[in-house]
Formats: sequence, structure tokens, C-alpha cells
Amino acid sequence: MPSSSSASSLSSSSSSPNGTLIAAALGFVVVLLDVSVVNVALDALRREFATDVAGLQWVLNAYTLVFAALLLTSGVLGDRFGSRRVFLCGFTLFTLASVACGLATDLTMLVGARLIQGVGASLLVPNSLAMLQRAFPDKLQRSRAVGWWSAIGGISLAAGPVLGGVLVTHWGWRSIFLVNLPIGLLGGFLTLRYAAADGAGHNRSLDWPGQIAAVLSLAALTASLTEVGRLGWGSAWVQGGLLLAVVGVAGFICIESRSKSPMLQLGLFRVPAFSISSISGVIVNFAYYGLIFVFSLFFQIEQRLSPEQTGMAFLPMTIVLMAVNVLAGRLITRVGARPLMVLGLLIAASGYLLLLPVRIDGAYGWLVVPMLMAASGVALMVPTMTNVTLSSVDASRAGVASGVLNSARQVGGLLGVAVFGYLVRDTGQQAFMTGMHWSIGTAVMLLLAGSAMCWLGLGTKKQVS
Repeated sequence: MPSSSSASSLSSSSSSPNGTLIAAALGFVVVLLDVSVVNVALDALRREFATDVAGLQWVLNAYTLVFAALLLTSGVLGDRFGSRRVFLCGFTLFTLASVACGLATDLTMLVGARLIQGVGASLLVPNSLAMLQRAFPDKLQRSRAVGWWSAIGGISLAAGPVLGGVLVTHWGWRSIFLVNLPIGLLGGFLTLRYAAADGAGHNRSLDWPGQIAAVLSLAALTASLTEVGRLGWGSAWVQGGLLLAVVGVAGFICIESRSKSPMLQLGLFRVPAFSISSISGVIVNFAYYGLIFVFSLFFQIEQRLSPEQTGMAFLPMTIVLMAVNVLAGRLITRVGARPLMVLGLLIAASGYLLLLPVRIDGAYGWLVVPMLMAASGVALMVPTMTNVTLSSVDASRAGVASGVLNSARQVGGLLGVAVFGYLVRDTGQQAFMTGMHWSIGTAVMLLLAGSAMCWLGLGTKKQVS
């Protein structure tokens, strides 16, 4: 881990860079763990609350919706009130909401608690990075610290299905939420003990009109795509929600283009590399999270695997995500971002394409290689598009650019679960398999389109000054 030689520069004698790193990493761990761990509990939740696929989508997307919508504003809150203080608030809120999830007595309570979890997650991620920036003033040490932070978070995301499978099988679905309690208590203690006290905050303005427009448009779009399976495309509620989403996006763009302190600087999208990496983030998460949702239903409902068996079914993807993530970070400087972006998307598309012949009565062994390929492609993409994003803008805008990419990825995951959930809404065997093949085909086409976009568009080194 990074050296603590810079500890003397911190404002508090008890502060510790490495202690701060562990606290920040634990915050990132619970955030990403709760993105993936719920998938292996889908059938248990379906039976517990007698719900359908749309209800399961809400359990996943309620969290992601708020997380994505509030991510940029939460960074501003940290600048204004202190990153350590806001990080602690996020940890407390996330932990309490996790307990509420674990104690939920009906689906409405669970979804409501997941919404609050999303608020806590949005407060944790940008402010954990801000704490690291203060704890490691040396650029090289800070880079290593962020690398550890990212690697630990990536491992938790990849390990989520495996850990969740063990927890659900032996202690029930509530345990996947209650496990956040000891992590939250430890993270809060380490933050209070080792993170340097906040200094004077910056008087940055909060873009409330833009934030409200972003939440409304994302919520309307999510609700419409989730409920269309129940209500149909002809429903006035669905059509009204889609119209509200379009109006909300238009209003958001109008507000941000005129605001003196916008939450999203639209000028960033004039840089081709930034736009391409953001769109790639949407595509990758759309395919990955959407198909993880579909395959979780496939393993549990169609093949009737236990949660633990479902978690183990995702183990090959878990291992390769960890290994290739590390490899990709080293390859960027040798190979270059453009070839890795193109190659990652092509490998992921090829892996998913090989999953098209999957059958309910098929042997699991035929899925291993395609799943390894798909995960390898995704793992190549994540650090590479992060590097492209940060390299495409001036250093003074790196934080904003990183926030936009993370938001874009969360929106992609949200849409993937919503769209693919609609396609597999009927869990009857024949109907489900038809929807599953449509989901896989859609993911393949988007990944191939993304690969072509990266090949044609990357290479421009223009920056926003």
C-alpha cells in the first residue's frame, strides 16, 4: 500500500493516509457490493414478496437511479461542507438504510430503503476520492492510493454475486443487506480516527434546478421502462412518463447551458474523446448489468439453481474481472487507449454472441468460455475509458469529468436492467428464452456499434481548457 510519509502534512496529528485509504475503500466497497450482490437474491425476493420481474427491477434500479442522479451534486456538497463530514453522513445514511432493507416487511419498504441507500452511495463515492486527494498530496502516492481504491472496489463488485450466493443460502436474503452494518461501523470509526479534519469549505453554488430536472427525467424514464411490462405501451402512465423524461432532458440541457455554476459542464462534450468514453460507459454497463440481471433470473428461475450455485456460476466472470482489470492498467501505456477500447468492446460482443445458443437444459460448461470472454472485454474497457476521460480534459476538470463518466455508467446499468427486464418479463420458459435471446442480441449490436465508434472517433487529443 502507499507510504504514509506525507502524514506530517495533515492538519491532525492522529490522521493517517493509509487509514484514510482503508476507510475510503470500505465506502467504495459497500457501494459497489450493493450494485451486484442483490442479483443472486432475486428468486428469494420474488417468492418472499410474491412479486414479478418489474418488482425485482425496482429493487435494483431504485438504488442505481438515485446514485446516478445525485453523484455530481454530492461532490459539490463535499467541496462546500467538507469531504470528511459528507462522507461520514453518507456512510451513516447507507448503513441505516441497509438495516432498513434487511428488516423490510414488504416490497414498498424495501424499494424505499434502497432509494435511501442510493443517496448514501452518491455521498460516499466522490467524497472518498476527495479525502484521498487531501491525504496524499504527493501526485505519485495519490495515484497509487487511487489505484488501490479502484482495485478494492472492483474486486467487491466482481465478488458480489459469489458472496451474495453464500449469504442468501446460509443466512437468507436479509443477510446481504445486514452485512453492511459491521462494514459501515468499521468504516465510520476509521474515518473519524484517521481522516484529517475538514478545513474551510468552498462557497460553491448548488445547481438545484439542474439537479431536480435530472432526477425527474431519470425517474420518469426508469418508471416508464419498468412498468411498461405490466401496463403496456398504450398506457397513459407509460406515455406520460416517457414524455416527461423527454421534457426533463430538454429542460436539463437548457438549464445547464445557462447556469453560472452548472452541475454538468456541457462544454466537456465538445471533446470527442470525452464524449466517446462517456457513451462507451453507458454501452458497457447497459450490456453488463442488464445481462447479469437476465442470467441471474435464468439460473435461479429457469434452471432452478440455488443462490449459492448461482453465485458460483458467476465465479469465472469474477476471477477474470479481477485479473484483466489489473492487466489493462499496464497495457494502456504500451498499447494505447484506442486499440484497447476497440478490442475490449469486440471481445465482449464476441463473448455474448457465443451465449446466444444457450438452452435451459444445456450444460453449464458451454457457458464458461463465453462468460470469460465477455468479462475480459468489460474488464479491458473500464480502466481504459477512465484513462481516456481523464486524459481528454484539463487537470482542473478531472474531478467533474470522472463524475460524469461514473454517472453515465450508472445510467447505462439502470437502462440495461429496465430494457432487458421488459424483454424477459414473462418467466414462462419459451417466452423467457425468446426475451433472453433478444437481450443478448441487443447487447451484441450495441457493443459492436461502440467498437466502431471508438475506432472512428478516438485519437483526437483536443482538451477543454
